Amino acid sequence: MREIAVFGGSAHPSLAEEICAQLGVTLLPSRLQRFANDCLEVQLQSNCRERDVFLIQPLSAPVQEHLVELLLMLDAARGASAARVTAVIPYYAYARSDKKTMPRVSIGGRLIADLLVTAGASRILTMTLHAPQVHGFFSVPVDHLHALREIAAHYRGQDLAGAVVVSPDLGNARSASLLARMLGLPVAAGAKERHSDTHVTISSIIGDVAGRDVIVLDDEIARGTTIIELLARLRERGARSVRIACTHGLFSDGALKRIAAHPEVTEVVCTNTVPMTEGDRDPKLEVISVAPALAEAIRRIHEGESVSALFGTPA
Repeated sequence: MREIAVFGGSAHPSLAEEICAQLGVTLLPSRLQRFANDCLEVQLQSNCRERDVFLIQPLSAPVQEHLVELLLMLDAARGASAARVTAVIPYYAYARSDKKTMPRVSIGGRLIADLLVTAGASRILTMTLHAPQVHGFFSVPVDHLHALREIAAHYRGQDLAGAVVVSPDLGNARSASLLARMLGLPVAAGAKERHSDTHVTISSIIGDVAGRDVIVLDDEIARGTTIIELLARLRERGARSVRIACTHGLFSDGALKRIAAHPEVTEVVCTNTVPMTEGDRDPKLEVISVAPALAEAIRRIHEGESVSALFGTPA
């Protein structure tokens, strides 16, 4: 079997180190340099020839910087005669650009997929795509994981009597239904309409939440406009308390503080697919590690075992 080689970009070094610790391998060094004309250069500082190379880089902010760094890493690995190059992208930011919402706009999710493959990606490993159809934008194999097992394990130790899982919109209802089945709970969903990146309305909630403890499940939280709108509807419908869970906790523009300030919110849970800053911290925040899941997927890819058997996309 070809030797494994794991490199991490600058986006989330602590996650790359944790994944390597789970795998029992050394995180290999790379060097990122910025020239006077603002161009980047990446050097993978370990042998790649005929090795099974994994490059770990979520597309977290600043997204464009981290994207170009990943493209350069892919090109460097391919140019160094790697046997196979897998881009491990825990957060694929451009999955939100999956269709044309108005004339003359780019479908960014497809364009970035093409760029990654052109740069040298033989395979993609990612987690909880905002739009599952983005999986089909790639012309190479994609392993699409989700964090529902980790989120469910977190809640199983809590009192769930009278609880209900709520999806903010119908698009995420399938994942919410799967989490509800894992926990043995009913499910409800909001009827959401997005007007812009900063303005959404939820006209109603489909399902019974009155007097119940609510677990809200979303794929990612950026500005938090959807969650805050949903909280207003849950108050109107008489929900008793709210626990919020998501895979990608971006929490831009002070979103976590605004959400946590609502007294009915008892907990906010996210995973470590993107790095947390000190400004993101709040006593109500709980961060769950997905490094064991990503490490197991990497091990299975490297050893030619089934990944979907463990980490299938929610049905």
